[in-house]
Amino acid sequence: MNDKGATKKQPIRSLEDALTRCQGQGMRVSRQRRFILELLWEAQEHLSAREIYDRLNQQGKSIGHTSVYQNLEALANQGIIECVERSDGRLYGNISDTHSHVNCLDTDQIIDIYVKLPADLLQEIEAKTGVKITDYRIDFYGYKKNGE
Repeated sequence: MNDKGATKKQPIRSLEDALTRCQGQGMRVSRQRRFILELLWEAQEHLSAREIYDRLNQQGKSIGHTSVYQNLEALANQGIIECVERSDGRLYGNISDTHSHVNCLDTDQIIDIYVKLPADLLQEIEAKTGVKITDYRIDFYGYKKNGE
């Protein structure tokens, strides 16, 4: 994801940050794009393109199915939103900077979480692999405790 020598971009922490990033990257903030970003920031969960389409139309925001897909791809390709590849399709989320996921096997929910590994563990991994770790993402899998 990060090229050697590339400057690290500020994380997107709000809808306003996402809109500003769009404009900063020369992307037009169309009505449809704004609807999608507003929904993802409001929902705070990972949604399929179909779920996004359905929710927007239920809210009375007229947007075509193709338009949803095209805008999601454009936003994900520019690093403004997250695209998670799953066996049953792609899911989109509002957090685009590096983070980890907890995958609940009961509910199929993906929970965003920031994890900082201890420096000694990173050094051990680097020593074993000969690779300088500059970034990481961890996927955790599990079940809700006590069926909660």
